[in-house]
Amino acid sequence: MRRPIERPRDDDEDFDPPPLPGPGANWRMESESKPFPLLRVTVIAVLVAAGSAAAATFFLSRGPGNTKDTTVGISLAEVAPPAPAPVAEPRSLVSTISSVTMAPTAAAPSPSSRANDGAPGRGPAMASLEPEGPPVQGVTDTEIRFGIAAPFSGPAKEMGRQLKLGIDTAFAAANDNGGVNGRQLKLLAADDGYEPTRTLAAMQTLYESNQVFGFIDNYGSPTALVSVPYALERHAIFFGAFSGANSLRRDPPDRYVFNFRAGYAEEADAVVRYLVKIRRIPPEQIAVLTQQDAYGDAGMDGVTKAIRALRGGNATRILRMSYNRNSVNLDEALTQLRQQKTAIKAVVMIATFRPAAKFIEKTRDAYPGMIYATISGVGSTGLADELKLLGPRFSDGVIVTQVVPAVDSYASVSLAYKKALAKYFPGESPDYTSLESYLTANVLIEGLRRAGPQLNTDTLVDTLEGMHDLDLGLGPRVSFGLAEHQALHKIWGTQLDQNAQYHSLSLE
Repeated sequence: MRRPIERPRDDDEDFDPPPLPGPGANWRMESESKPFPLLRVTVIAVLVAAGSAAAATFFLSRGPGNTKDTTVGISLAEVAPPAPAPVAEPRSLVSTISSVTMAPTAAAPSPSSRANDGAPGRGPAMASLEPEGPPVQGVTDTEIRFGIAAPFSGPAKEMGRQLKLGIDTAFAAANDNGGVNGRQLKLLAADDGYEPTRTLAAMQTLYESNQVFGFIDNYGSPTALVSVPYALERHAIFFGAFSGANSLRRDPPDRYVFNFRAGYAEEADAVVRYLVKIRRIPPEQIAVLTQQDAYGDAGMDGVTKAIRALRGGNATRILRMSYNRNSVNLDEALTQLRQQKTAIKAVVMIATFRPAAKFIEKTRDAYPGMIYATISGVGSTGLADELKLLGPRFSDGVIVTQVVPAVDSYASVSLAYKKALAKYFPGESPDYTSLESYLTANVLIEGLRRAGPQLNTDTLVDTLEGMHDLDLGLGPRVSFGLAEHQALHKIWGTQLDQNAQYHSLSLE
């Protein structure tokens, strides 16, 4: 015979009520040997009607001794409040960029939440009872912090400054309009001087000391060999680096690495095809000047593949001249060019702006008909400024491929960028590098909006991978996917005139 359950005294502070059963389970109680008093039944009915399943269960468990088992089934779904109204779909970004400031957009339900709909004990009421996840680094109720590791000293410091300028412009416009889901965006910068030996310390400063959520627009291909593994090990988003290197474009892509721009190999392919098909330069008369690191290797790979394809798969010996990063020592490269027996009529430069300008200066008189072409990694404004100082004959005809439309174009996205730049940083001149980082930041901002207020790295990644046909006003639309972490593959052509001004150039 069972001992009756003793009713606790009102002053029994040590009494622990029996644990509540798990979600979705049928709750059992042993009934009293006599019918429930009317008062108890009335109270239970009121509690259940109010949706207080846990309180009703506790009340039921408080009776005296039992002699018979009775199963009472109460599920959370039966006492759940009505499901929330559907959330509006995120709007296109084309109008938001055109108006400079961007209004917050409601977040769509995440795939993980939709997958739980209809599962036992996992309806909307269950979600409301679950506690929020642990704190996310770099995300507070009022702020989201991002970091950029780039050169803010040394020969490439202007590139770092322009990258930060474009991001700050996009962040300022978003913050002026209420931020992202009520949070302000903040950018923190660390200087690595474009030297891989300094990149790890810069990344540690940003992630461990400044506690950033993720990284945006880190500069450089050789530095990416250090920064990308660091970010991946910590499952931190690495978004829109200013690099076209293959190490950021793996197949399948690294989960936390997303690119905005086309790759260097794609740019090199486009410029080689232009030289061969439009300018009628034989492939064997094209040479390459490369920086001696991952940046140069990526560009050289694109040139080699393009020439091989144009020759029906046959390999061709290509003159490759090199120089050391962060230097303008071109003596060895110039010696190689002079010793070349085959006439060279065009040089593709996978270089930064100062070595590229120096190479043109040193070879223009000896090769007056030479065609010089380079890719966006050169730093377009820096190259134009250097060549302008040398004189009209040095800048005239120099070709530069771009991964964004012409800065001086009347494309809506270019106009919006220039308007925002003038508003937040008056006196700053429009630049291809800051335009690229401005666009990169806007794609990230849209991803953050769509990810919703419960932000973490994985919800952001899932959201980005589901972003398709985002209209930025570029012409081609921005899309990501599980197997596609590069937003654009479009290459634009530009060419300098005698006044070192860029003009659009058709590459086809």
